[in-house]
Amino acid sequence: MEQQAAHQFPVDSEIVEIKQDTTGNINKTYVVTLADAERFILQRINKTVFTQPELVMRNIRTFSEHVTRKLAVAPLDKGRRWETPRVMATQDGRDFWLDPEGEYWRALSFIPRSRSYNTAQSEDHAYEVGFGLGAFHNLISDLPADQLADTLPGFHIAPGYLAHFDKVVTNHKTELTAEVRYGLDFVATRRGLASVLEDAKASGKLPLRPIHGDPKINNVMMDTTTGQAISIIDLDTVKPGLVHYDIGDGLRSACNPLGEETKDFDSVCFEPELGKAILSGYLEQAHHFLTPADYEHLFDAIRLIAFELGLRFFTDHLAGDVYFTANYRGHNLERALVQFALCKSIESQESTIRKIIADAL
Repeated sequence: MEQQAAHQFPVDSEIVEIKQDTTGNINKTYVVTLADAERFILQRINKTVFTQPELVMRNIRTFSEHVTRKLAVAPLDKGRRWETPRVMATQDGRDFWLDPEGEYWRALSFIPRSRSYNTAQSEDHAYEVGFGLGAFHNLISDLPADQLADTLPGFHIAPGYLAHFDKVVTNHKTELTAEVRYGLDFVATRRGLASVLEDAKASGKLPLRPIHGDPKINNVMMDTTTGQAISIIDLDTVKPGLVHYDIGDGLRSACNPLGEETKDFDSVCFEPELGKAILSGYLEQAHHFLTPADYEHLFDAIRLIAFELGLRFFTDHLAGDVYFTANYRGHNLERALVQFALCKSIESQESTIRKIIADAL
């Protein structure tokens, strides 16, 4: 079906190769290469996760058009390159193609001369990850959040994940291994973490803003020549939310040198110097729109997002791997244990991390 889908999007050259990219966990992704060596990204949207693909595409177009207009008036400082994935229209001018089986396919422009990494390569790289997220937030800081649809109700709402976890645990039938028992105990002792950001939002301390939703380190693209951040990709989760979700996720993913897929759980740690570099790059771009209350909840965000993702992986393991793609049974349990170890490391360095945040003000 990918062959038929690729030909729904008009291009200037013949399609010579369609190669699947297996790095993503949600959508089915292909890189399409043309005879003139140009490329574009072809994706089948996961309707189980994104139940309203039309709204996802509307959000991406709203975001990309806003950023394009803003950069045309005020490019990034120091002549930095910044690329925004462009939605490619179908033959009949739509943002997606609906195949005979009811699946949604879309095409996005390819970011040339770029690559991403699953872990921070250096403090300079970590700085660029932070700069990229800060630039992203800065470019959409004046986009009214109500212009974006909430395409994933409940996404990053940790109390909701906890409630779902409780329901899954009630119906859990598999063996209570030592790892599962550890996970159950870990969650039980940290249940109070779940509501910290949502409580601050409900009290009016933290406002809704446009966010990326999933700015993990491998979604920040780096220029292959300069090493500078030039784009953030995977825009399906662009929606209204708390910037703390993005900041916490960026730090969570970049400050664990072993990455998300390690099995060396005892060696997982939050590297504070990488965190310092990320915050330095981020605040260079984002300091003007953050409030004192935003800063007050930065540590909470860093700890919570690691706990939250661990909770989601753990719940999915108990439920039978129904959400995240798992390469084998136990894969999501291993991913959960990595995030729980990272959360524990963050907690053990609370005073250090809070000092880094204070020094960045």
